[in-house]
Formats: sequence, C-alpha cells, structure tokens
Amino acid sequence: MNHFAKKFLASAMLGTLLAFSAHAATLNIHNGGDPQSLDPQKLSGDWENRIAGDIFEGLVTEDAKDNPIPGQAESWTISPDGKVYTFKLRDGIKWSDGQPVTAGDFVFAFQRLVDPKNAADYAYLQFTIKNAEKINKGEITDLNQLGVKAIDDKTLEITLENSTPYFLNALMHYTAYPLPKHVVEAKGQDWVKIGNIVTNGPYKPVEWVPGSHVTTVKNDQWYDTKDLKIDGAKFFVLEDQEAALKRYRAGEFDILTDFPTDQYEWMKKNLPGQAHVAPFSGLYYYVVNSQKPPFSDKRVRQALSMAINREVIGPQILGTGELPAYSWVPPGTANYGEPAYVSWKDLPYSEKVAEAKKLLTEAGFGPDKPLHAVLSYNTNDNHKRIAVAIASMWKPLGVDVELVNAETKVHYDQMQRGQVEIGRAGWLADYNDPDNFLNLLVTGVQMNYGRWSNPEYDKMIKEGNAETDLTKRAAIFKKAEQLALDESAALPIYYYVSKNVVSPKIEGFVDNIQDIHRTRWLSMKE
Repeated sequence: MNHFAKKFLASAMLGTLLAFSAHAATLNIHNGGDPQSLDPQKLSGDWENRIAGDIFEGLVTEDAKDNPIPGQAESWTISPDGKVYTFKLRDGIKWSDGQPVTAGDFVFAFQRLVDPKNAADYAYLQFTIKNAEKINKGEITDLNQLGVKAIDDKTLEITLENSTPYFLNALMHYTAYPLPKHVVEAKGQDWVKIGNIVTNGPYKPVEWVPGSHVTTVKNDQWYDTKDLKIDGAKFFVLEDQEAALKRYRAGEFDILTDFPTDQYEWMKKNLPGQAHVAPFSGLYYYVVNSQKPPFSDKRVRQALSMAINREVIGPQILGTGELPAYSWVPPGTANYGEPAYVSWKDLPYSEKVAEAKKLLTEAGFGPDKPLHAVLSYNTNDNHKRIAVAIASMWKPLGVDVELVNAETKVHYDQMQRGQVEIGRAGWLADYNDPDNFLNLLVTGVQMNYGRWSNPEYDKMIKEGNAETDLTKRAAIFKKAEQLALDESAALPIYYYVSKNVVSPKIEGFVDNIQDIHRTRWLSMKE
C-alpha cells in the first residue's frame, strides 16, 4: 500500500537515529508478511500480532504457554450471572510517554473499535460485550451505550450480552488493547507514526520501514521492564521461506516463524532440536466465491472439495505431518467436544472423485464444457506447492485451473473485496472456542471471504452464543457446523501445525496451541 510507504518513510528516518547499539541483545525475527499498521484495530494477521503483542498490553495478557494472566489489570471479579466483569488496574501503569494508563483509555479503545465509522475488520470478536454489535451495525448511535464503563481511573466494568466462557481469552486479543486517548485525539490517523506513537507494552517501536522491518526497544515506563532479558526486537518482512532459512543459517535470524516444509527432514538431521513442529489451533482452507456463478452452485463447491486428496498433503506434499481436515472447527477446541464432519469423510478417494465428477456433470460441466477457475494464494513456497497439487487433483474432473499469487497484503485485500474466485486462507484461533471458527461463515463478517450466506446458520450461531449451558451451546454450534459442511460453505484442507525454527541461543521459547511467543518471556545466550 503506497500511502503507508509515503506516510512512514520520513518517520522511519527518525527511528533510525533512535535504534540501539549493535551489542545490545536484539532478537532478529523472520516475521513473514508486511504489517499494514501498528494500530491494533487495523490488524488481521499473525505477523502483525507478533509485533502488537510486544508493544501493547491488554487487561489480561498471556504467559509463555499462552494462558491468561494479569496484564494492565492486577485483578478482576465476575458477577454470579457471569455477565459483569470488574477490573482493577495496576498502580502506576503508564504509556511510553509517561502519561498514566487509565480506565478511560480502555473505554475509548473499545468505543473506537465498535464505532462503524472506523470500520475495524475484527470488531466482531468483541460482540459479546453489551450493545457492541448493535453499535457496530448502526442500530445504536450513542457509543456510551456500550457495556464498557470507567467507574474511576483505576476501575473498569465490562458488561456482556450473555455469560461468555472464553471472555478472558478474548481480552488477550489485540482488539482489546487500550489506546492512548490523548495521542489519538491530538494526532488523528497520524498517531501511529514513529515519533507520535506511544504504547503500554514491554517494548515500544522506534523504527518502521514498510516492506523491510519494524524495530522495537524496551519501554522504560512498563511496570516490569527490569525483568526483560531482551533489549528489543527487529521484525523482518520476508515471504520467501527458502531465503529466510538461508539467512537463519548465516546467523542473521534468531527465529523463523515458518520454513519450507521440504527442508524438514534435512533440518532434523542438520539442525537438531531447532525446528519446532507442534499441534496448533488453526485451519488451512480454500474459500469459493459463493456469490459468483458457477461457484454459487453448491454441487460445484462440493465437487471441488471431494476431489482434494487431503491424506497426501500433510505427509507427502508438505512433509510435516499436518492432519487432513474434514470439519470446520479443529478437534480439541475447548467447550465443544467432537466437531461435525462432512458426510463423505470416510469414502475411499476413488469414490470421492467419482461422486465429484457426477456432481459437476449435474451442474452442467464435463469434457466438452470444462470448468474454468482462478485459484489465488499469497506468495509462499508451501502455499504454491499445495495449489499446484490441488490443481492437478481437480484436472481429472475437467477443471481448468489458473494459478495466481500475490503478496499477503494484496491477496487478503482482494479476498475481502470479493474479487477472488477460489482463494487460499488460513485461520489461527484468536481464542480457544468454536465460536471463533464458526463466526468466519456468518453473513457480513469481513473474514467471510467466500461470501457464503445462510440465515438459518446465522440464527444458530446467535442462539448458541445466547445459551449459557455449555453442553446445549455445543449442540447448537455442531448443528450449525453440519449445515455449513453440507453446503460446502468453504473447503477445509488441513489442521495446522505450528512451524518455527529457534536458535539454540534462545531460551524460554515454549510451544503452545496458539503459537504465541512474546519477547518478554525469551532470553538470549551469547
């Protein structure tokens, strides 16, 4: 995005002057995609979360294992009906410019998040808060009706629509970070420029060169700075996994956040203990544009889904053992039990292909009338490998596939605008609950890239979230999931494993289900 480049290049020069000396313990992280902003309400990717979670801190934050622990709040109480949370803020917490962090900063941030004029893509993650959805949809115009109130500077009260089992986990997400009201109001959109931005996390950004890197240093105003073992981090933009691995081997990176899977066996032998592959709460999937013929025909979507040989992708194409996905919610998700599965899950692959051909014939396609499809993915060796494999699996059906790739930012922007026929997507859980995955298929949600829409599904998701009995809630959600799978709303392909490479000199890196590793928990041996 050119406007970001223009906007921040001048301020990056100032940041360079502030960059710390070479001998400081700086963590060099291969971060993948290019962040579109440092504003927590303008983010959507894990590569942005890695930066945001170092420079901001919510009421609740995560420990090294990704469990909720007190952040800016030292304690909280929950009402007997589970709807009202009262948070006591820590004494003496400050923004990086020395101004106090107050309950009013949280009220300001939550109101800005749901205010429709700010068009925050992820506002829906906090729709459990009273009136959040109605305000976001323009049904209520008074922002003070939101269920977030400052009782005084150090006490924040949040009222929910319904008792929500995962609410503390949702508060660890960047949509729940406070914002420096005094800076945002003074600087407007420019508040995130280096030189203007102030943050309340363990670190603060001092340099941002779009397309290259973001640099952070310790925030001396944070309450626990004395315990930080790492002086700062440099988050590098690099979407070429092969190049990243070369730079890691040359000692330029301390951590890779992904790697070319065809190198996994080599790394196990030659870099023992450095490649981390662990179970992960995430789904790799393809969306199909349900608003665009012929993909609006569910027979076409189901045929494409049935012809994907998921069993070979993890072990053979990727080589890191990802498990085939036949559900929308990954197994093992909290508050759910066993997910729903597609009805054809256990058919032999040859029967799946035969059925897929039959469905396409019924939809009017065949050898004389091939189905033309454009498959889009964001630039990455592993995504390309999978796209090539799936295109070849579709070929016997008479599907003529054109592959198109774009950098991450462009790819997701096109998907959100509905400009993609079939698109690669991935979802990493923001909190451990089925709602986080099921929400992706709700009508109007920004991340519903395939634009699939079903009023009955939407109704069940609402009904499930209003249900306080967890067993009944899970049953309603499972019924909704089954409906989406029967409609081939999207095509689940595999459940993620997290893939990191960690230098032996880094200590404190703990594999966890959400693959979140904040710099504050790490240390570095010389």
